[in-house]
Amino acid sequence: MYTQALNTSDGDDRAVEDAARAAEFQARIDQDERIEPNDWMPAAYRKTLTRQISQHAHSEIVGMLPEGNWITRAPSLRRKAALLAKVQDECGHGLYLYAAAETLGTSREELVDAMLAGKAKYSSIFNYPTLTWADIGTIGWLVDGAAIMNQIPLCRCSYGPYARAMIRVCKEESFHQRQGFEIMVTLCRGTAEQKAMAQNALDRWWWPVLMMFGPPDQASQHGDTSTRWKIKRFSNDELRQKFVDATVPQAQFLGLTIPDPGMKQNENGNWEYSPIDWEEFKQVLAGNGPCNRDRLAARRKAHEEGAWVREAAMAYAEKRKSRQLAQAAE
Repeated sequence: MYTQALNTSDGDDRAVEDAARAAEFQARIDQDERIEPNDWMPAAYRKTLTRQISQHAHSEIVGMLPEGNWITRAPSLRRKAALLAKVQDECGHGLYLYAAAETLGTSREELVDAMLAGKAKYSSIFNYPTLTWADIGTIGWLVDGAAIMNQIPLCRCSYGPYARAMIRVCKEESFHQRQGFEIMVTLCRGTAEQKAMAQNALDRWWWPVLMMFGPPDQASQHGDTSTRWKIKRFSNDELRQKFVDATVPQAQFLGLTIPDPGMKQNENGNWEYSPIDWEEFKQVLAGNGPCNRDRLAARRKAHEEGAWVREAAMAYAEKRKSRQLAQAAE
């Protein structure tokens, strides 16, 4: 009985201490202080960030595939060089983000293995095919445009390593968006066939891009806590509306038609869009999108074929460390 009473007392003391730490943590968040890797943080905060940052990193890496599909078929050397640079940037973004996620205590190998096993998600948008060159322009214009809308607020994320990584990512994504829009301008000012190709790409990508922002606020599982911890600054619906309001005038400039006959502008100047087919979104997330299996198969193949590089790098690092230790002992 005495031992049980001591255990109960210890448990109560820990609960009080954790509650005090949590209150102090939230006070720092409310004052817009940055949380750094060595700071105390609630387990749920760490888990939420690990999930979000790793999914973001997976999306950058998988996002190389639909565009990489067109590197060998770009219509000119200039377009090929620009697309190569963009795909290289996306790879770099993934590496920045994996490094940020690792500061939360999960190794990069664990994060990648979870994605390859299908346990960790990446953005649903990358499970759609790139059928024509216009798709490359549309991805830059719309997909990267949506990413910028979502990611600029992350530069003020409460977690320092994530916020700092996003500053460079957003600068490069802004260039990618302009590059994509320039492709669309060229197509829309070209032949009737080229403009029709641009319209067809817009028709296919518009709704999946709107789904990129995530489910509606009332169905979001993580929105409230992410907002309270200032991981996110805006809700899914707020960001989606900002994107639509910014994009419709761009489509009008291009002479393209948004594939939503029910869209109208309200008295506040916002563009109201028709209901989104969230069942499609759920199916893609469940692994039933047009390219889910192809994307994971490509990543698994690349991971397996790159095993010798990782092993060689580790062997070199261990040999160099042993040499340094030997020299220090002399």
